[in-house]
This record gives sequence, C-alpha cells and structure tokens, in this order.
Amino acid sequence: MARPKRNLLATAQETSSPPATLDECHAIARVRTAEGQNLYAVELPSNTKPLLVELPSRFRSQIWIKRGGYVVVDTTAFADRDNKLDGEIVNVVRDEREWRKQSYWPSEFDKKSSYPADSDEEESHVGKMPPSDDSDSGD
Repeated sequence: MARPKRNLLATAQETSSPPATLDECHAIARVRTAEGQNLYAVELPSNTKPLLVELPSRFRSQIWIKRGGYVVVDTTAFADRDNKLDGEIVNVVRDEREWRKQSYWPSEFDKKSSYPADSDEEESHVGKMPPSDDSDSGD
C-alpha cells in the first residue's frame, strides 16, 4: 500500500525552505556518490575524507538526491554504534539559492565562476575568420 499523500507533502514542505539556524551537530555536505541501499558518500567542507551517511526512511522514494547536490548531515546520529556509517541525512537542500543566502552556508561551497578571471583580457576568436597566410600568395 502506498504512503498517504499528506506524508509526501509534509516531507516536501519540510525540505523546501532552510531553517533559521543549524544545530551544532549538523553540517552541510556535498553528495559525491550514491553507494546503494540508501547510502551516500558525502564530503564536508572541512574534511577531505568522504563520509558514509544513510538516508532515513521518511525521505526514501519521496525525495531524490543527485550527485553534486547538498544535504544536511547529523554526524552524531550513529556515534554510539560501532558500524561503518558516519552519520544520517536530516534534510535535503532543494532550493539551493535560498540556502546559499543563509549565514551558516560554508564558504568552501560557494559557487565559483566557470571562467577564469583573466579571460576578459584575452582576445576572443569566436565568429572570426582564421588568419590568412601571406606566404601562400601563389605569385
């Protein structure tokens, strides 16, 4: 039997807007890969080693997480257990533009321009004819 629609709407409403503040045990992380069985490898802004986190049942088959997306991770959720999981996903960042405006958004995850800063100084060759060789005049 399918879940009631009110559960789906409640989950979507919960993840649509960012909270005013984050708890000290919560952190924003970038999703690197889906490891299968509702497990995801994520990277924290300050940590280079990927963490393995679990997607709780309330998000499963309701909210989809793509590679490169952002989630809020509770790193103390599995601290008392002795297993390979490093945390649990507590929220999924859906409206990234709104989340980036918050004061707790890590500066390591700020969008960087895909164009280098010095590209304005270089001359663009788009829409121009290739240079002609005067040595091949044929005289």
